[in-house]
Amino acid sequence: MAGDNGFDPLGLAEDPENLKWFVQAELVNSRWAMLGVAGMLLPEVFTNIGIINVPKWYDAGKSEYFASSSTLLVIEFILFHYVEIRRWQDIKNPGSVNQDPIFKNYSLPPNEVGYPGGIFNPLNFAPTEEAKEKELANGRLAMLAFLGFVVQHNVTGKGPFENLLQHLSDPWHNTIVQTFGG
Repeated sequence: MAGDNGFDPLGLAEDPENLKWFVQAELVNSRWAMLGVAGMLLPEVFTNIGIINVPKWYDAGKSEYFASSSTLLVIEFILFHYVEIRRWQDIKNPGSVNQDPIFKNYSLPPNEVGYPGGIFNPLNFAPTEEAKEKELANGRLAMLAFLGFVVQHNVTGKGPFENLLQHLSDPWHNTIVQTFGG
């Protein structure tokens, strides 16, 4: 199993049925975290160098959208519910959701759960065990980076790139010790 290093102090891997769900949950959350970290970092970098002008990630939710927050929450709940039910069905019965329910002429190739292949794998990484290990390692790192960015913003009120630039401008005085020291 990709990413298994034998460290399981809570005994989460003891039940094989639960383990299937936990493996897929880690894979999906890793992918979301990698997208989230890129979505936090890249707009800040591109805005600072003048390529685009977008709000910081922590101000993005303040924008006005086409619908109210409660309407968007309901829409997201319905859409994510559909996706998660399909994912759960695929975990319970692999390959059962490969056929698209709306576009009957489209189906995914039979692959391992969590790695759909086809148009979702243009570089053909899914079949290799090494690529799966790297994806999980980078995903775990991204989950920690996301947490670090949020904590860093709560402490300093700035984004990660702005903090990096501040540290590089005076590395001996702009450190974590000085930040927590006041």
